[in-house]
Amino acid sequence: MASKMTYEEAIARLEEIVEKLNDGSLPLDESIKLFEESTKLAVLCNGYLEKAKLRVTELSKSE
Repeated sequence: MASKMTYEEAIARLEEIVEKLNDGSLPLDESIKLFEESTKLAVLCNGYLEKAKLRVTELSKSE
C-alpha cells in the first residue's frame, strides 16, 4: 500500500504515526507495527526526495 502513496500522503501518515507513538498509550505490539510502517514510509519519502533532487540537478545543468 505504501508504494502507491504520494509523497504528501506518506508524510501525512508519518505525522499520524508520530502523534500516536508520542501519546505513549499504545500497546507494545501496536507500537512496533506502527514503527515498522513508519520506517517503510520514511524510505518511500526519501526515494521521492532523491528523485526530486536528481530532477532539479538535471534541470539546473540544462539551463
